[in-house]
Amino acid sequence: MEDRVPMRPSGYAALEAELKRLKTVERHKIVKEIEIARAHGDISENAEFHAAKERQSHIEGRIVQLEDRLARAQVIDPAGQNPEAVRFGATVQLTDVESGDEVTYTIVGEDESDASNGLISVTSPIARALLGKPVDEVVAVQVPRGRREFEIRAIRFQ
Repeated sequence: MEDRVPMRPSGYAALEAELKRLKTVERHKIVKEIEIARAHGDISENAEFHAAKERQSHIEGRIVQLEDRLARAQVIDPAGQNPEAVRFGATVQLTDVESGDEVTYTIVGEDESDASNGLISVTSPIARALLGKPVDEVVAVQVPRGRREFEIRAIRFQ
């Protein structure tokens, strides 16, 4: 078994819900689509049949991926942790040293990340630079646009 996959309880629940939907709804739906497409005759030239089979392959691949992620999940509930340093699940308020812009990120598992909503993966360059650092520390981060420095203004666990 590979490395554990850190995630919050809400992330685990979302993956479980997606897996259940794929297995109980999408699988049955695609089987019916394949049956209907097969009924149209010669499957060697049936575009609907081939499209349905390809979609079935994607669904089955996602099911395998979700089962793997859930089997390796390390569920971490960040609520109530001491905010003396940045850890998984922390919501961190940062100030860009150069521009003075403020940003807030929550460090989450890879499957939960959504940078446009302030959720960054624990494996992202910014999160890796922040982990273990206290409030008022300045951290340097190598991002695609170059090197940036951020000051940690606040750490909280929700």
